[in-house]
Amino acid sequence: MKIIDSHCHVYPDQIADRASSSIGTFYHEPICFDGKVSTLLREEHSSGISLHILSSVATTPHQVASINRFIADSVQQHPEKFLGLGSVHPDTSDPEEDFRQIRELGLKGIKIHPDFQQTSVADPRFLRIFALCEREKLPVLCHCGDDRYAYSNPVQILEVLSRFPDLILIGAHFGGWTVWRGAVAELFDQKKLYVDCSSSLYALGRAEATAFIRFIGAERVLFGTDYPMWSPAEEVEKFNGLFLTDEEREQILWKNAASVFGIQPDELRG
Repeated sequence: MKIIDSHCHVYPDQIADRASSSIGTFYHEPICFDGKVSTLLREEHSSGISLHILSSVATTPHQVASINRFIADSVQQHPEKFLGLGSVHPDTSDPEEDFRQIRELGLKGIKIHPDFQQTSVADPRFLRIFALCEREKLPVLCHCGDDRYAYSNPVQILEVLSRFPDLILIGAHFGGWTVWRGAVAELFDQKKLYVDCSSSLYALGRAEATAFIRFIGAERVLFGTDYPMWSPAEEVEKFNGLFLTDEEREQILWKNAASVFGIQPDELRG
């Protein structure tokens, strides 16, 4: 079966070890890999993943341009294996210019992390970015949830959805990392919201993860590994252990992401 990993991060070789280590420190979780493109390509052979959607997060505005060039270059070097998302920062002085560059580089959406960027997802600085995404029909992959912070909790996500009814928003980690149950309960009826299952299956039992998917609807769930946090092969194995029908698996493993990001089935290896 085709598989699209809709949530993975890569970093330039010279900073990959440091970047991955800092993520592990932030989340108090062990990191499986170093975040290098070469490591992801090596691991791909054991995971069976057809396409990886790459992203990284700018923690300051001046990082945006270099991150986006790196992601675009990685895609250009391996177009059959990668698709890229751009990075933006809420403190950018010229979001229109950032979006022009994202389009020029061929990136297919944006990734934001309100917790790393220390800005509420419903802050006016993010709202001006969402307005551009809605206008440009660019999907937004948004880190959601953390019981230590309120930047991206379900209340903030609901505020964004109410303001931008045509925004294509993917709430990472079932819409609320470490607050999964509350997030699913609050967000399940937001029919235009997608979620991904990244950085969640390690903490949820098979029955509970399956129930979450059924509650939300398999047509709104995307598969993601959150590499380098977790092993892509092990995340695929965990997902395949859920109590889902073949139709539900196919929707989550590739059909939903293909629809969101405009990927043609013949572009994917099966």
